[in-house]
Amino acid sequence: MKGKTLTHKATPRGSYSHIRKAGNFYFVSGTSSRNKDNTFAGVHKIDEMGTMLLDIKDQTKAVIENIKDILESENLDLSHVVDVTSFLVNMNDFAGYNQIFKEYFGEIKPARTTVAVHQLPHPNLVVEIKVVAYKE
Repeated sequence: MKGKTLTHKATPRGSYSHIRKAGNFYFVSGTSSRNKDNTFAGVHKIDEMGTMLLDIKDQTKAVIENIKDILESENLDLSHVVDVTSFLVNMNDFAGYNQIFKEYFGEIKPARTTVAVHQLPHPNLVVEIKVVAYKE
């Protein structure tokens, strides 16, 4: 299978697909809270000076919802996720990220790695997640 780019999701900012199948494994590219219209969930303008609040909980929820949507394109759901790699710009956001992660993956308990990164592809992003799913 070639990689699949979904037309109802934000267009990838590079030469990659949203999801690619290899055998019984499905690899979902690093996913952010970016919407189809290039706005970002979890970014709240808080004053006239343009100060932004980057909300880790809102962004994590949006990222996981985007991943759910991508998986559904292959008739998969979050229960098929076996491995998660998460990238946080600030490890001080870990508690909020982990709270939302647990709401979605609490019973599934995939393998997970969470790392701090200096930055992500846009200054409004505080979290990016990639997953591997498996289906027999």
